[in-house]
Amino acid sequence: MTTMDYQRITDLLPHRYPFLLVDRVTELETKQRIVGYKNVSSNEPFFQGHFPKHPIMPGVLILESLAQLAGLLGLDAIDREKAENTVYYFAGVDTARFKKPVIPGDRLDMEARYVNDKRGIWRFECEAKVDGKLACQAEILCAEREIKL
Repeated sequence: MTTMDYQRITDLLPHRYPFLLVDRVTELETKQRIVGYKNVSSNEPFFQGHFPKHPIMPGVLILESLAQLAGLLGLDAIDREKAENTVYYFAGVDTARFKKPVIPGDRLDMEARYVNDKRGIWRFECEAKVDGKLACQAEILCAEREIKL
């Protein structure tokens, strides 16, 4: 079992504040599953307009959080040198369901499980929970692409 702190996450993902949506990885089984979380603060910029008197984390950002976590699982599965020149783009989502609103003060506990990969397209089954209750589930597709530095 492996973990990732903020430094390792930012070494692998190109995202930065305010769009880095994974705070920590608590479990990692190479090419099998990854578990991590996002602390949802009342200071998140999207809460200013979504919604001012009833703040709710937008569903698309919950999906983005899951895609970032899944991307970390994919990047961990390839060799370290290749990972430095590879990015995982959020390529698709299937069967997304939102079960519970995510609000300021919540900790969004996330898990992504590897399903398969073909020709650079990776498929993951993902879940996000708050206090052990399902907030979102989806099948996420990520496209592995080499970047030019």
